[in-house]
Amino acid sequence: MQYHLNGFKSGNPAVAISKQASANNKETASQSVDVLIVGCGPTGLTLAAQLCSFPDITVKIVDQKPGALDVGQADGLACRSLEMFEAFGFSEKVIKEAYGVNEVAFWRPEPQGRNLHRADLIQDVEDDLSEMPHVILNQARVHDFYLENILNSTHRLVPDYNRKLTELTRTKNTDYPLTATIDEISTGKKETINARYVVGCDGARSTVRQFLNLQLKGESARQLWGVMDVLAITDFPDIRKKAVIQSKQQGSLLIIPREGGYMVRMYIELDELHGNERASDKNVTSDMLIEKARAILSPYSLDVKETAWWSAYEIGQRVCDQFDNVLAGNRAQRTPDTFIAGDACHTHSPKAGQGMNVGMADSFNLGWKLAAVIRKQASPTLLHTYSLERQAKAQELIDFDKDMARLFSTKPKNAAEAEQFQQYFKKHGRYTAGVETQYDVSAITNTAQNQALASDLTVGKRFHSERVIRLSDALPMQLGHMIKADGRWRLIAFAGVEDNGQADKPVASLCSYLSEHSNSPVVRYTPKNADIDSVIDVRAVFQSAHQALSIEAMPQLLLPGKGRYKLVDYEKIFCPDLKNSRDVYDTRGIDRAHGALVIVRPDQYVAGVLPLDDFKSLSAFFDQFMLQPSPS
Repeated sequence: MQYHLNGFKSGNPAVAISKQASANNKETASQSVDVLIVGCGPTGLTLAAQLCSFPDITVKIVDQKPGALDVGQADGLACRSLEMFEAFGFSEKVIKEAYGVNEVAFWRPEPQGRNLHRADLIQDVEDDLSEMPHVILNQARVHDFYLENILNSTHRLVPDYNRKLTELTRTKNTDYPLTATIDEISTGKKETINARYVVGCDGARSTVRQFLNLQLKGESARQLWGVMDVLAITDFPDIRKKAVIQSKQQGSLLIIPREGGYMVRMYIELDELHGNERASDKNVTSDMLIEKARAILSPYSLDVKETAWWSAYEIGQRVCDQFDNVLAGNRAQRTPDTFIAGDACHTHSPKAGQGMNVGMADSFNLGWKLAAVIRKQASPTLLHTYSLERQAKAQELIDFDKDMARLFSTKPKNAAEAEQFQQYFKKHGRYTAGVETQYDVSAITNTAQNQALASDLTVGKRFHSERVIRLSDALPMQLGHMIKADGRWRLIAFAGVEDNGQADKPVASLCSYLSEHSNSPVVRYTPKNADIDSVIDVRAVFQSAHQALSIEAMPQLLLPGKGRYKLVDYEKIFCPDLKNSRDVYDTRGIDRAHGALVIVRPDQYVAGVLPLDDFKSLSAFFDQFMLQPSPS
C-alpha cells in the first residue's frame, strides 16, 4: 500500500482523507449522480467499490431491503474472486476469516451393498492455478468488507436501504438522460434521481430488467433442492471436507464446511417437481431437510443441534440475450446507458458456487469502463464491450451448470456412472476456480498473434500472477498484486536477455518512447499536470537477480516523481524470485531472448502481448478507444 504521496497524514491509511470528502458526500446525496446502482448485493457493492475509487464520480446505491444483510445465501468464493478482492484491498481479511477448501471427497454406495464408502479424495484446486485459495465465507461478511471499503472512500458512501425503484424514464437532459423514481418503502415518500447511467444489480426479479423489457430465457430443471446451515454432531468422517455423497436410493447431498470450525452447509436433493408445481407448493420445513440428510448419510448419524439458516429452491438456468439497453442492430448508432448485472441477467444452481462470483465479475468488468467514459478518458463505445463480453460468459456458465446439475442428481447404476461426476469435477476445476474466462478479440482485447512471447499470460484471460522480488527493497511479493482496482491500464515490460535497463536496450527504448514521443499513449492520454502513471502505469521485470541490478541506472519512467512534492515511486521494478525457484520467466513462459510487453486491463485481464519494440501496434491499440484530455 502506498500513501503519504501528497503529505503526511496520521491514522488508518485505508481510510481516505480528502478535502473533497464532505463535498463528495453532499453531491452523492443530491438529486443528480453519475451512476445510480439498484441493488446492494455483492454485485452492486463491487460496482460501488470500483466507482468510489474515483473522487470525481458521484454514486448512489439503493436497495429495498431494510438494512445490511445479516445471513447470506451464497458462500463459495472462487480463486478469481480472491484475486479481485486483493485489488480492492481486503483479500487478507477474507482469507483469515474463511474456511479454506483443500480437498473434495466423493462418496457413493459400495459396489456390492447399500452402505456408503469414500470412492475418491482429490485436491480441490490444482497447483499454480492461482496464488489465492478457494474459500467459503458467509455472503453477509463479503458485504461487510465492501461496505467498509466504500465508507472509507472519499465519498463516505452509505447505501440507502428501504428504497424501491418504481419508475425509470428517459428525459431530454443530455447530461442526465435518466430519471429514476425511488419510493421509501416504510413512509411512501418519493424521491427523484437524475442519472447519467443506471445499473440494475437487483436480483432475479430485477425491476431494472423489467423496465428494459428484457427476459431471462431458459428452463427449470424441475428438481427441488434444500439447503441448510447447521451445527451438528455426526460420525461421518469427512464432515470438515467438501464432500459429494451420491446414495443408492435417497438422492444426493453436498457438504460444504463453513467458516468458524463448526458449522456445515448441506445441499440436499429433494423431489422432482411436476406440472406447474413450485418449490413453495411442497411446504418444505427444516425438519424435512434434516430427515432427508439423515437418510442420504445412512448408516452415518446426524444430530442437528441448531439450524442457522435454511431454504428450498428449484434449479433453473436462465440468461438474458443482452445486458444493456441497446439492441444488437443499433450499436453503431447509439451507446448504452442502462445495464443489468449478476442475477438480474443470469441465474443458475448454487452447487457449482458461481452465482456470487460471476455477478461480482460482471461488475468488475463494467465498473472501470463506466469510470473511463464518465471521466472522458475513453469513448462511450467502450460500454458496448460489457454486454458483449459478459453475456457470452454467462451463456457458458449456463451450459456448464446444466451439466453439473444433471450429473449431481443422477442416481448412478454402477461405479462407472458414479465416477463420471468426479471426472467432470476434475476436468472443470479451472472453470469453477474462475480462471478459465477468456474474452474474445475486440477493441480492448488483441489477437494472440504474439502469444508465444508470454505463453502462460494468455490474451483474453486474467493476468496469472507469480512471485517476484521488488528491486527497491528486495520484498518478495506477487506481481499481480500491483494491479489495483483504480481504473489504470498496466504495461508490464519483461526484459530480454542481458537487458538490465541500460540506455541502449529495449526496456529503456520503450520507456523513452512512452515518456517522450507524441504518439505514445502515455503522452497522448495523460492529462496535463497529472502524474505520468495516472492513466497508464508502466512496470518492468528483469531476468537478473535483484542484487545484480542498479536502481540508479534504470529509466526515469520506472522511477517517476509524483504528487505535490514529486516524490519518487520506487515500486515499479521487479526481478524473479530465484531464491525460491519461482522464476516468472519460466512459470509464465516469457521469451528470454526477446522479452515481452504485456498490456493488462484495469480489471486484471491480459489485453495483449507485443514485442518490446512494437511501438506502432502499442499506440494503435489504445487509439481505438481512448480519448485525449482537453487542453484546459
